[in-house]
Amino acid sequence: MRRREFLTIPAAAMGGTLLYTLAGEPFRLQAQDGKVKIPLRFFSAEEARTITAACERIFPSDATGPGATEAGVVIFIDRQLAGPYGRDKYRYTKGPWVDSVPEHGYQGKENPQEIYRQGLKDLGNFASLSVEEQNKKLVSMERTRFFQLLRTHTIEGMFSDPMHGGNAGLIGWQLIGYPGPQMSYREDVDKHFGQPYRPTPRSLEQIMGRPGDPWENEKG
Repeated sequence: MRRREFLTIPAAAMGGTLLYTLAGEPFRLQAQDGKVKIPLRFFSAEEARTITAACERIFPSDATGPGATEAGVVIFIDRQLAGPYGRDKYRYTKGPWVDSVPEHGYQGKENPQEIYRQGLKDLGNFASLSVEEQNKKLVSMERTRFFQLLRTHTIEGMFSDPMHGGNAGLIGWQLIGYPGPQMSYREDVDKHFGQPYRPTPRSLEQIMGRPGDPWENEKG
């Protein structure tokens, strides 16, 4: 087992973000000296910085709102790759490995962990490139399996429930006006009859009143 590494980022981006330990226990990141240290499960610190930079180009922050960096997308990806999904635990992985129609889904041999390892090699010193150079690099890779996964995971990290590591501070849901997994609005119908209702987003943990149990926190 390799030594645990941490991603250190500005507190303004992630201060107070709720995460979960490998035992499923919740803890909230707190800023120290303007920075927060996030424990990584799959990426090295350098790899995490590279993926952060790539995700930021896919979903950048701009005048309309925050992007992948502020939402902590890299944490979401790190957790997913370290869990059963990253190892293809629930996908049939016996041969033959052949090209097939898109409707059949991915038919390759490599699991998500292996795809990301190769993708990181192909990205090289991505984080040190200019924005224009980064965009060109990603365009040259857009037909690869790695880029397809990275784009999908960036979107998932922006808008998943924060117990999975992304959507820090519910900023992704605030961006699109999603209220969270509210099961019923019965008690609010009469209060807002005939008027627009824009509830403040709430996570599954806030709605249930107890910590969630992310599937990537594999037990046993």
